[in-house]
Amino acid sequence: MTIRRLNHAVLYVRDARQSAAWFGDVLGFRVVADAFDGRAVFIRDDGSTNDHDLGLFSVGAAAPSPARGAVGLYHLAWQVETIEQLASLRQRLSDHGALAGESDHGVSKSLYAKDPDGIEFEVMWAAPREAWPDGPFTSRLDLDAELTRWAGVNTADDVA
Repeated sequence: MTIRRLNHAVLYVRDARQSAAWFGDVLGFRVVADAFDGRAVFIRDDGSTNDHDLGLFSVGAAAPSPARGAVGLYHLAWQVETIEQLASLRQRLSDHGALAGESDHGVSKSLYAKDPDGIEFEVMWAAPREAWPDGPFTSRLDLDAELTRWAGVNTADDVA
């Protein structure tokens, strides 16, 4: 058996339709199915080959926010093809008040954000494999320097 990749994720959110609209505005996802009177909404990125990338299930406005450090999923990570796309998303996340952090992991350049329900996610660009460090690390992301270094490099298929 070989697991090739994560196909999709499903999140409990307060309002599936509102979350779907937010992910559409911020990440460009589009609704592919709206079921059970809006209690289940399935969204996909235009470049995806999946049936859906994210399922959103409504649990109601009174649901508590995720507790940091509690048992459960910490975050999901979506990969973009170019460092320019990552920089564009940084601005969009910032404009929506969603940007929560930025890190250079050597193998990836990452932005961290929170959706309206407080669920954290990552958007990352994978550095070319030949530039990966020998071991894991995390440092401050200097996105301007990375834009200069990696301008025009598409690594979407490099790390598959």
